[in-house]
Amino acid sequence: MTATTTHPGTRSDIVRQTGVIAATTFMLIAAAVGGGLLGGTPVQDVQDGNLAADATVLAPASSAFSIWSVIYLFMIAYTVWQALPSQRGSERQRRVGWVIALSAVLNGGWLLAAQFLTLFATVAAIVLLLITLAVAIRILVVDRPRTLIESLLTDVTVGLHLGWVSLATVANVTAWLTADVAPASWGEASDAWGIGVLTVVAIIGSALAIGTRGRLAPALAMAWGLTWIGVGRATGQPESMPIAITAWIAAAIVLLVPIVLWVAGRRGELDLARR
Repeated sequence: MTATTTHPGTRSDIVRQTGVIAATTFMLIAAAVGGGLLGGTPVQDVQDGNLAADATVLAPASSAFSIWSVIYLFMIAYTVWQALPSQRGSERQRRVGWVIALSAVLNGGWLLAAQFLTLFATVAAIVLLLITLAVAIRILVVDRPRTLIESLLTDVTVGLHLGWVSLATVANVTAWLTADVAPASWGEASDAWGIGVLTVVAIIGSALAIGTRGRLAPALAMAWGLTWIGVGRATGQPESMPIAITAWIAAAIVLLVPIVLWVAGRRGELDLARR
């Protein structure tokens, strides 16, 4: 890992650290509302049930959403770590801190849109969230971490968030199209459409692995969701074994590509070391 520059902190650095704390706090409060803990309606029941695990053929089984607990824990850990005096003047945190804060705000914004606005509003929010996370991971790929803890708390946090949101965007857009746009006749071709979309997801996951130089965190989160789409279609409603099998194959591809890239990179490093 290459070292990144650290300078003495300034007032603007303190503002950035505080902004990340405020954004993460907002996200967690919105999550509590979305989970029904603060009087809100659970996400699976909002929008006439169109975001539930059985709403479309591309909705993951309900157990898949436990990944949010992992993402939130990583976000909390990152928020605490980036607030330390040692990170105040980090050039890397100066570049990515506000972007991660924006991702937390958009994450909470999606939950509030699901509660109080329309299904299309949730699509707009999650697309903006996806773009923001893509910008964050690009910054982190270009400016590599200097320590293992930095990689774990910054890069893995963003990677898991990006991987899951990439798949959640597909599910969210599918829910909106199914509920508000597509004619009822499209339901007769749901297997074909679902297989086609999952094929595209596998391609996107592979491209993401290449773009992030073989990082595993995005692939793990995406494969997790794809696996649970397969479980949902194999054991729940709407049932579709063709989509279940395609989802599991897509999950395997999404996981395999970064592993192959990592192995190839390690071999390249060893070859250079021997010369």
